[in-house]
Amino acid sequence: MSVIYLLLTISIIVAVLFFVVFIVAVRNGQFDDDYTPSVRILFEDELVKEKSTKSSKINQDN
Repeated sequence: MSVIYLLLTISIIVAVLFFVVFIVAVRNGQFDDDYTPSVRILFEDELVKEKSTKSSKINQDN
């Protein structure tokens, strides 16, 4: 029976530790950017097009 109390105590300590680490991460702003990852794939094609048009303009000037 004493093993159950020991395991229960250890599991509560671990749970509180993870909760404290989560709260610290939220306060430091680690989870603030929730918009960029969802639309990042949409902007990659535009960046490639801009680079290719810039390089083609440079080639046309020469």
